[in-house]
Amino acid sequence: MTTLLHELTEISSANAPDRIAIRHRQSAYTYGALQDYIDSFCNAILALDLNRQERVAIFLPKQYETVVSIFGTVAAGCVFVPINPVLKPAQVEHILRDCNVRALVTSNDRFELLKETLNTCHDLRQVILVDKTTNQSVNSTAPYAICNWQTAIDAAPNMQRHRVIDTDMAAILYTSGSTGKPKGVVLSHRNMVTGAHSVAQYLGNTPDDRLLAVLPLSFDYGFSQLTTAFHVGASVTLMDYLFPRDIINLVAKDKITGLAGVPPLWSQLADLDWPEEAKQSLRYITNSGGAMPNATLAKLRSTLPSTKPYLMYGLTEAFRSTYLPPEEIDRRPGSMGKAIPNAEIMVVRPDGSPCAAHEPGELVHRGSLVALGYWNDPIKTGERYKPVPNQDTGLVLTEMAVWSGDTVKMDEDGYLYFVGRTDEMIKTSGYRVSPSEIEEVIFATGLVADAAAVGVPHPTLGQAIVVVAATAPGIAEDTTKLLNECKKQLPAFMVPAKIEYRDTLPRNPNGKYDRPRIATELGTLFEGSKA
Repeated sequence: MTTLLHELTEISSANAPDRIAIRHRQSAYTYGALQDYIDSFCNAILALDLNRQERVAIFLPKQYETVVSIFGTVAAGCVFVPINPVLKPAQVEHILRDCNVRALVTSNDRFELLKETLNTCHDLRQVILVDKTTNQSVNSTAPYAICNWQTAIDAAPNMQRHRVIDTDMAAILYTSGSTGKPKGVVLSHRNMVTGAHSVAQYLGNTPDDRLLAVLPLSFDYGFSQLTTAFHVGASVTLMDYLFPRDIINLVAKDKITGLAGVPPLWSQLADLDWPEEAKQSLRYITNSGGAMPNATLAKLRSTLPSTKPYLMYGLTEAFRSTYLPPEEIDRRPGSMGKAIPNAEIMVVRPDGSPCAAHEPGELVHRGSLVALGYWNDPIKTGERYKPVPNQDTGLVLTEMAVWSGDTVKMDEDGYLYFVGRTDEMIKTSGYRVSPSEIEEVIFATGLVADAAAVGVPHPTLGQAIVVVAATAPGIAEDTTKLLNECKKQLPAFMVPAKIEYRDTLPRNPNGKYDRPRIATELGTLFEGSKA
């Protein structure tokens, strides 16, 4: 029985060492070869004299070394920190500093981008570069050393591994919060293994499945493609795509059976022609990261009549909460589904009492998928992770649940329907975005006196980011300059779709920006938009 994350590959390798585990571009790697490489990287990490539970960050696109680094890190008893490849140096620096990263796995070109910021990462001791040729050097004042990936692996002897149990940390995934910088969600081995088992169970995954990983591995939904496949001994094709058409072509070429996406991606794929080979191989598709528009779902079902669509809801703090079985789509339009296996989903009032059927309340998730909290942030952890409501079991220890901040309704059969969010987070392109992160960049330009970022309904993005701003005294409106500064300092998904100027911004009685009012006033801004 699998209890630790790295055992997913160990068991699949023992059962079928010659079965393909990873495909990337023109190469294919068996479970046996993958496991050998994971073991070697594990020794290289231990040779760095890292203690149990120390953090190893991985800043790479989806490639073979990325997967090896992740599973080799946890096999060594350390914690992997996957960093979205689209993040800019300032965001990477925040993550490295925030969770005291000891080692960083990256590439020559990415290291060049980070050079100026790495000296501020006080706990960083080692940079491992995956390129075959490494010509990088650091000055004598740098707190870290550089080594080549293959050289480090070749030089490492077999090392004694740290003792690990299933409640130990395995990963820290960074997700935006309603205020301030992104927060690190701490996930245990139990969280991630339970998630793999649960998802594979309701998707009916088998060793014959071939999954296509197009979402970032720093995204829990994206990383799930690896764990779900490895749990059953299936294969995963890694892909960083340029155009949606490339995804469809690879589905056909690699005979992909399972494809996960977010609403904006599905909206693009739904408008394309699918070759017959892709239609025949694709057994299921999944959607999370926001509700799929009904028109998009209808197009996909028409184009892919033999493909089962699974509509899902999740949050990094508890990985996955609900799924809607394909056979329920027509009977329960608009539903986000019911609780996934091995999870309980409750809908409660502010006082924790259970809501009646169809009564709006907050979604609360309990079970072994509930994460360990936010890294080094007891205040934020206390706001989101609270005792399970109305659990009078006589237990001495209090069981903690995730209070999602999402308002939902549940029908008599346990199926849920999304109503809205109770916080100020913007959900765009499958990402959660903090308004304050965008506003910080806007204010730093000196061009505005006031600025508030809000999410506005958008037909393909879910929500588009709109900034309402008032110019600083004596400063002319300059949308181009503001947007260019955002593009320099923020990843593409955080760059505002539009900037609106006003003389003053509305505020609530506490003096804060009245974001609900602003969002309501802009609610029809993108009606009829197709892009």
